[in-house]
Amino acid sequence: MLEQNMGRIDRILRGLLGILMIVAFFALPDSGWRWVFLIGLIPLFTSAFGTCPIYRFFGWDTRSR
Repeated sequence: MLEQNMGRIDRILRGLLGILMIVAFFALPDSGWRWVFLIGLIPLFTSAFGTCPIYRFFGWDTRSR
């Protein structure tokens, strides 16, 4: 398993963003760009696992030790 590199606030904000995007996907069924809201799965999964591949690539870490 990957080492966690996201702090608590970072995880909460990403989780909320992901949930809002998934809700928008279902709330706007007639939108032509509706599928774009599925990108909300990415912040939702990174929030759930506490690790961000982009942070790892750049060597960033928002988690307090």
